[in-house]
Amino acid sequence: MTSFGGQARSALARGDVHGATAAARTLIDTEPNNPEGYFLLGIAAAEAGQVAKALPLLQAAIARGETSEQFAHLAKLLIMMHRDGEAGDAARKALALGPPDALTNDTIGCVLVRLGDHQGAQQPFEAAVAERPDRLDYRYNLAAAYGFTGRVDDARSHYEAILAADPGDARVHYALALLSRQTPQENHVARLETALGAAQRPGDALRIRYALAKELEDLSDPRAFDHLSRANETHKQSLRYEFAQDEAIFDAIEGLFSHGPALQGEGVSGSAPIFVVGMPRTGTTLVDRILSSHPDVMSAGELQAMPLAVKRLAATRSRTIIDPETIAASRDIDPAALGEAYLAQASHHRPADAKRVIDKLPANFLYAGHIARAFPDAAIVCLRRGAMDTIWSNYKNLFASQSAYYAYSYDLMDTARYYARFDRLMHFWEEQIPGRVLQLSYEGLVADQEGQTRRLLDHCGLEWDEACLSFHENSAAVATPSAAQVRRPINADGVGKWRTHEAKLAPVRDWLAGQGFDVT
Repeated sequence: MTSFGGQARSALARGDVHGATAAARTLIDTEPNNPEGYFLLGIAAAEAGQVAKALPLLQAAIARGETSEQFAHLAKLLIMMHRDGEAGDAARKALALGPPDALTNDTIGCVLVRLGDHQGAQQPFEAAVAERPDRLDYRYNLAAAYGFTGRVDDARSHYEAILAADPGDARVHYALALLSRQTPQENHVARLETALGAAQRPGDALRIRYALAKELEDLSDPRAFDHLSRANETHKQSLRYEFAQDEAIFDAIEGLFSHGPALQGEGVSGSAPIFVVGMPRTGTTLVDRILSSHPDVMSAGELQAMPLAVKRLAATRSRTIIDPETIAASRDIDPAALGEAYLAQASHHRPADAKRVIDKLPANFLYAGHIARAFPDAAIVCLRRGAMDTIWSNYKNLFASQSAYYAYSYDLMDTARYYARFDRLMHFWEEQIPGRVLQLSYEGLVADQEGQTRRLLDHCGLEWDEACLSFHENSAAVATPSAAQVRRPINADGVGKWRTHEAKLAPVRDWLAGQGFDVT
């Protein structure tokens, strides 16, 4: 490494993007065939948010001499650009070129996680922690990967090691609360209350209150509601969310499809994904596990492939993935082109030996019309759960905190209004594409596991297999808040949970009753 390369790396380490850029450019001017200059200039551009500019610079570096570090950062850029297949290839190349340093290993692991390969991410994460056990962020990534793959004790050990070094780490407190069901004998309530009192970093109080609410909810303690109320009220204000934003999206979807087929063409026939959709926290992960326990089925997780395909082909300039403008523009998308675009985006997530693959992005219920026309043979399954349990379960879970998909969930009445529009949309789909969407009751599945599982498999065109009744033995990774629940046999623990807070949820219940919903 030349002195200019060292200067650029030092500048990047202290967050001086301008200084790093200047040093990297000087290195390129003095040594135009040295890959280091192009690589560091690309990293500086990425740090400045100029991803499109960074990509060719990293490619120029690789053309002058391949290293594991270069391919790892190339993979990171590609995943940010939703070029999943290329990102996966680059990550594997980075591993093959080895031996990577700790940062490179952690970067590779993070890319694999974004690709849904939580099992594969463990090896580079383990190598990163082995080299730099003092880096708590590396240890957190490893712990999360262990948790997703069911290695609960290993995950807990690393989380506790982080808290020993940083007792106020709110991400870890929340992860530990989700890791398993808390009991009166084993819980972290007292420690969480201490951490809440000392919380200072932005967002810490939000996560710690959510952790407290989860543990108190496990203990049927009504104080859970108060913590959620305070956390959600503050977070909603920061998002500046109004329900009208989502209402406009529902209106646009219904307007697009309300006068017969909005999209012309025949779509892509043949073997198609199984789409598991519904509002979050209604049993979509449970159904994903049941289906993926079948020998002919594998889960690809929650893919953004359909939203991204619609957005790209609609070619709107808005920065949001779904909005009224994009929905209206999607009228002109040919279904076959949409199907091919989806398959291209999702191809990396489909194992070569899989006969059928599940895409379980809950928000795909917004795209049921597009799915039905792009894939005439696709099975769509929508989970339906009681209104009050759905609303309470959405309100009490911290989703991706900046995601527009879940912005409604930080206010009880917004969540109730969203549920009502969701319900209306599902009735709308039944009118427009009758029989294409199996609306599966969560409560019905719990009460009659075998009968409803047979109904589910029949809708998906799958032969009966007893393994689907033993979904809790499925060893595949689970990267949702339901991870602990779906590793237990089916049970009715989640039915009627809202009644713990019945008095405080009375305004929501009364509003729903006024809208004609059964809230008994």
